[in-house]
Amino acid sequence: MLIPTEPIGSIPRPEELIQGMRDFAAGGLTETELEALYQRALRETVEQFEATGSPVISDGEQTKPSFATYPIHGLTNLAPDGVIIQFADGHTRQLPRLVSGPFRYRTYADSYLTQAKRHAHVPVKQAVISASALSLLYPPDGIPGYPREEFLEDLVAEAEADIRRCLENGAANVQIDFTEGRLAVKLDPSKNLLHRFIALNNRVLDRFSENDRSRLGVHTCPGGDRDSTHSADVEYAELLPSLFDMKVGQFYIQLASEKDRRHVLGIIRKHALPGQRIFVGVTDPISPRVETAEEVRERVLEAAEFIPAERLGTTDDCGFAPFGDDTSTTRQTAFAKIRARVVGTQLAALDLRL
Repeated sequence: MLIPTEPIGSIPRPEELIQGMRDFAAGGLTETELEALYQRALRETVEQFEATGSPVISDGEQTKPSFATYPIHGLTNLAPDGVIIQFADGHTRQLPRLVSGPFRYRTYADSYLTQAKRHAHVPVKQAVISASALSLLYPPDGIPGYPREEFLEDLVAEAEADIRRCLENGAANVQIDFTEGRLAVKLDPSKNLLHRFIALNNRVLDRFSENDRSRLGVHTCPGGDRDSTHSADVEYAELLPSLFDMKVGQFYIQLASEKDRRHVLGIIRKHALPGQRIFVGVTDPISPRVETAEEVRERVLEAAEFIPAERLGTTDDCGFAPFGDDTSTTRQTAFAKIRARVVGTQLAALDLRL
């Protein structure tokens, strides 16, 4: 396939696993029993992912509590009353709050990669959370004896380690999840927060060689959870010009669910830099309707009017279940959409005579 196509990451967990997580939290399941459910879900997810024909897969994030909190899950220096993220349908997600230093990851993403590679027969990519998202753990009023800049130094070092371990462990590439980019503009229309986020992420990326950065990417979307978003009302033009300042070689950009895709593609054409590969979203995980391969082909051909084919890739707009308890999309729907993306991308490559 001459137009690369990749998933964003998460796949809805089996109902058996979700119920098992509930039972474990209530004390009705042992850790060993829960781990068995995790491993069964992982094995089945890799098998079904490969059955779609996807040339690159992920682990479906089956054993992550969420795309954002996996590094800190189980830490003892956190309180539950952190930043609240409001979604358009009224539901919320809440981050924890750091109460003392030093800040350290409890889990690195390469542990998920190692498990997935045991079952996979094709390259496996690995998603990691951005340093900017985790910077929200630090409270506005500070932490006695642990100043913000010291926290940020620790955070940058941990984010670097998270990425580097994945590269060294053979990840096809590493995707930095930056779903807070559009949200930053919503919270601060001056874009000062957005620029601080990008500068922080670049502090991490500056620690990598140019060759390493060619294997790194960044994903942006307006947040996706329970068929709702947190920042889809933010004009993409407020984010994209700054996004391309991120020092990575690949960009995974939500597009299928945009009301005016050609407008967004025009912004991408104007601001993307030479050498940056653009993976455009061609399936919408929030919509219950499965796109046809022909619809995907048309979306790819549309994108090719704005992005040179040698710099074009395709992806899904977002993960299908970024939070472990999200049941708004079925596994069957997720894999059907992925299959349509793969076939539709192949059809477009034929039309483009690649």
